[in-house]
Amino acid sequence: MTNLVAGFFAPWAVLALIGVLHLALPARRAAGYVRDEHSGEVLRYRLNGLPVLVVTLGLWITACSSGVMPWDWFWQHRWAGAAGALILGLLASAAVVLSATSRGGGLLAELYLGRRINPQAFGGRADTKMFLYLAGAVLLELNLLSFAAHHFMAYPDDPSPGVVLYVVLFTWFVCDYLVFEQVHLYTYDLFAERVGFKLVWGCLCWYPFFYAVGLWSVADRPNPHMPVWLMVTATLVFFAGWTLSRGANLQKFRFKQDPERAFLGLAPRTLTDSERRVLCSGFWGLSRHVNYLGEIAMATGLALALGWPLVLGPWLYPLYYVALLVPRERADDRRCARKYGSLWEQYRAKVPWRIVPRVY
Repeated sequence: MTNLVAGFFAPWAVLALIGVLHLALPARRAAGYVRDEHSGEVLRYRLNGLPVLVVTLGLWITACSSGVMPWDWFWQHRWAGAAGALILGLLASAAVVLSATSRGGGLLAELYLGRRINPQAFGGRADTKMFLYLAGAVLLELNLLSFAAHHFMAYPDDPSPGVVLYVVLFTWFVCDYLVFEQVHLYTYDLFAERVGFKLVWGCLCWYPFFYAVGLWSVADRPNPHMPVWLMVTATLVFFAGWTLSRGANLQKFRFKQDPERAFLGLAPRTLTDSERRVLCSGFWGLSRHVNYLGEIAMATGLALALGWPLVLGPWLYPLYYVALLVPRERADDRRCARKYGSLWEQYRAKVPWRIVPRVY
């Protein structure tokens, strides 16, 4: 029972630690894209995700190497931990939504989608959305490392190189997000979504536990002795996806900061009505949401990296991205049509592909 309780509250303790570190560690300050809905002022953010990750992992490594906890502690308590994160996500979602004024959209809809747009706390020292993403990323990394440690402890004489590749690629994914935190201040989640169950529970429970579903599925399995060509293919697919996703988001970020600035040596081409501009070159000339294709490709590379292509578990992650991003593309397309009007119709005609160039 003691172990169950410890496992249940472990995500609570880790998230509390991340919160303290986020508030205490030095941070660079950056202006975002969205504006305060009441004052109209551009919101500012404290960004220190990478230092928070490094310090948290340092504390975990110290605890494990000193014998305070086994390296695979989070694996041993994964079910209790997931349950604890689930309950915490539900309670936090209800607290965030019910403490805000209703927008008249119906209680269930508002519990799911939220009422507040971009809440900040502690005098602006912490932004709710950015903290949620940071917390989910750090807890995910702890799970990945602990799950991998379990595999190496279970098969010390013949561990799977696919597990190593998977953790390396996923760690790149996590660190890449934290390095480019400022770029994500210009993404759909920040300017279009509100803070409710979808975002709160998604970051506190779904993100750190479901995203690791591939390793969760096969950490107990022996080395599949995957061929080298499959490892190479997985790596190439992952980094092709990363290039599309990171490149597209970085290009849009640079464009919104300075519409005349070249990206990768290429001057931006735009559609304009003299008041507004829509970027239609580079990555954004391939498809209207080529960054979503990149996210799906990275998830596919991760599924392949584990070396169990016929096991369902690793494929749940890329399938989730398809289920998430296809409807999101439709919603964003409608939002852009309302915002840009005929200009968006011109962009649709010039770039007819929604996500996959020449396919969809």
